[in-house]
Amino acid sequence: VQLQASGGGLVQAGGSLRLSCAASGLTFGMGWFRQAPGKEREFVATINRSGGITYYADSVKGRFTISRDNAKNTVYLQMNSLKPEDTAVYYCAAVRGWDAPTVARGYSYWGQGTQVTVSS
Repeated sequence: VQLQASGGGLVQAGGSLRLSCAASGLTFGMGWFRQAPGKEREFVATINRSGGITYYADSVKGRFTISRDNAKNTVYLQMNSLKPEDTAVYYCAAVRGWDAPTVARGYSYWGQGTQVTVSS
């Protein structure tokens, strides 16, 4: 299984970005995590295989939206009202089955990160 994340970049506070993660192979539960310098990797959002279940970290709830296109085996993370504290490397992850884990150990596959930088 290969995961290819894209869409990161530099944006001003209050701006928006959309991250994409394309997965090869079967459809999975998929999630986004992020890691800022000097900090541990943290959960951002997850969506189950059908797209009917989503969970968000409290810090992004109401600002970020996770969605998926199963025909393309791609998951998206729409990030609005970005804040400097959202600056991090964002990683997508996948797990077989119908789960939507909110912890990193729940995932079997990880993509490379994409840098998101929010300037104040």
